[in-house]
Formats: sequence, structure tokens, C-alpha cells
Amino acid sequence: MIQLLLAIIYLAFISLGLPDSLLGSAWPMMYTQFHVPLSYAGIVSMIIALGTVISSLQSDRLTLKLGTGKVTAISVAMTAFALFGFSLSGKFWMICFWAIPYGLGAGSVDASLNNYVALHYESRHMSWLHCMWGIGAAAGPYIMGYALTGGRGWNMGYRYIAILQVVLTVILFASLPLWKERKQTVDENAGEKRKPIPLKSILKIHGAKEVLICFFCYCAIEQTSGLWASSFLHLYKGVPKDKAASYAAMFFVGITVGRAISGFITMKLNDTQMIRLGEVLILSGVFVMFIHGQAEIALAGLILIGLGCAPIYPCIIHSTPEHFGEDKSQAIIGVQMAFAYMGILLMPPLFGVIANTITVALLPVYLLALLLLMIVMHEALNKATR
Repeated sequence: MIQLLLAIIYLAFISLGLPDSLLGSAWPMMYTQFHVPLSYAGIVSMIIALGTVISSLQSDRLTLKLGTGKVTAISVAMTAFALFGFSLSGKFWMICFWAIPYGLGAGSVDASLNNYVALHYESRHMSWLHCMWGIGAAAGPYIMGYALTGGRGWNMGYRYIAILQVVLTVILFASLPLWKERKQTVDENAGEKRKPIPLKSILKIHGAKEVLICFFCYCAIEQTSGLWASSFLHLYKGVPKDKAASYAAMFFVGITVGRAISGFITMKLNDTQMIRLGEVLILSGVFVMFIHGQAEIALAGLILIGLGCAPIYPCIIHSTPEHFGEDKSQAIIGVQMAFAYMGILLMPPLFGVIANTITVALLPVYLLALLLLMIVMHEALNKATR
């Protein structure tokens, strides 16, 4: 039963990744069809991120009430519903409308499922499970590319993913009896079950602000790279649209391969060392993107950035119970997710404005600035929780 539940969690992580890269890979076709500026991808991204911020902040309350299994199943069902809406959209405002349930569905499941894995599995399992997210994120653009090259259009790309999400929803609801929920933490002094921790109290915890800013920067780097890589390759490097979408998928391939390898490396290195290793790789990839030359050079930089991103997300999450305690981990991970999506909400659209008004060629400069702030905050976190 334990192994069966683990397999289902693997499928859930694949589900989390499948839609994440669709907008970036399809946008070069979508914005011309909708007759809107290139930067409007940022508007859709902002709506999705705002929904995830709201649901992430409620994840502690929802998980205590419903349990991880039900939260995961309901959230995936909402995502499937939203993706079908995307596939039926013929105008830009319709995409914005369906982005609302998509965002609300993504936030709770992300926080609840990540905390469940952090509490019940070792670091290597967290890396391998997030590798499954990478498989989903890498598969998304290929499914979209299949729809585009077959002349079916980006709408069918979204519909294919929606069908896969429906199948997973059925599996998740069928698996609810397998989920063994963690007992609610009992207050040793009051003898009462743990109640949701208010945001105000979370922000007062030593190291909380540092980890929130760190997560903000990380997800800003990851989402900005995934959203704008295809446009960077097409508009700056001159790569054809369909080929640019496939090239952009290599960023997610880098994350996927990196997390598969990270699972083994975590047997030798701790979470802090893994995060530092990832930061060095991202820095190397950004410097490669600065090099002028053929598109393949920029592609190599994107792969390096993906490899660097690989250990950071799962290791920050996995180290949360150790840094702050198991009784606070669900609440803090929920707020971490909220700040992560605030990074997604604000930073990719900001680069869209830069790309639209100045040039998309500034992508590596933008990523470098975010990386440097993330490094500073991670080291401050270690100092505060030592």
C-alpha cells in the first residue's frame, strides 16, 4: 500500500508539471491570434499566480480540515476543468477568466503535497518526486508542439493536457483510502489540537522572512526562464517558432535530469550544500547565455540553468521542517508557496514589459539579478536558523 501511494504521488507531481510550461511554449502563436502585445503573457501569468497565492495561504487550514489526499484530488480536478476552458477560448479575456480556477487549484495542492512529502520521505525522494514534476513540465511543450506541427492548433494542445488531468483526478479520488494523514500536532501545554498559524505569527519566526524572499527569487528565476525562453530564442536568436518551443522544453529537461541525479547526490550532500551547488550551476548558465553566437549556445545556457534549478526547490522544501519544526512546517510551506507565486506574479510580467519596451535580449541580465538576491537570502536563512 505504501508503494502504491508513492506511485500515486509520483503521478500527482507529473500532473503539477504538465500545464506549467504550456503558456510559454504556445504564446508566440497565441498572442498573434488574439492580436495582443507580446507582454500580455505576463497578464495571464499574473492571474494564475494571484490565484495560487490565495490558495497557498489557505493550505494550512484546508489540509487540517480535509487532509492531503482530498486537497490534492480536488485541486487537480479544478486544474483539469480550467484547462478545458483554455482549450475552448477564442479571445484573450477568456484565457484570463480560465486562469482564475487554474491558479486556485494549483496553490493548495502544491503546498499540501510538498509538506506531506517533506514530513514522510527523505530528501532523495523529494528530489525524485520533483523530477516527476520536471517530466510533466518537459512533456507539456512536446505535447503542445505535437498539436502545432499536426495543424491542430494550440487549443488542442491544452485539451490533450486536460484529458490527462481528468484521468489523474479519477485515480486520485479512487486512492483516498490509501492516504495516511499525519495526526494534528497537539499543544503540550494546552492539550489541544493544533490550529492554523496566522500569517502575522509566521513572519515573526526567525529565518521566515529570509526563506520567503529566497523562494520568491527562485520561482521568479524558474518561471521567467520557462515563460520567456521560447520568445528569447525566436525574437533574439532567430529560431523558428515551432523549433523555439521545442528548444525551450530543454530548460525543463535540464530540471528533470538534474533532479533525477540530485536524488543520488543527496545521499552525500545535505540540503544546504545541494542548494549552493544549484546556485553555482545557474550562475554558469546565465554567463553562457551572455555569449554571442548561435542559438545552440543559448540553449546550452538554458540547460545549465535548468540543471541548477533542479535541487533548489525540493531542498528548500525538504529542509523546512528541520529549520522551523514539524508543527510549523505546513503553515510555513504554505506561505513559502504564496511568496513563490508572488515571484511568479510580479517578476515574469515585469520582464515582459522590459522585453516589449527595450529588448528580450536582457533576459540573462534579469536572471542574474534575481540569482544574486537569492544567494544572499539563502545564506541569511542559514545564519538565522543555525
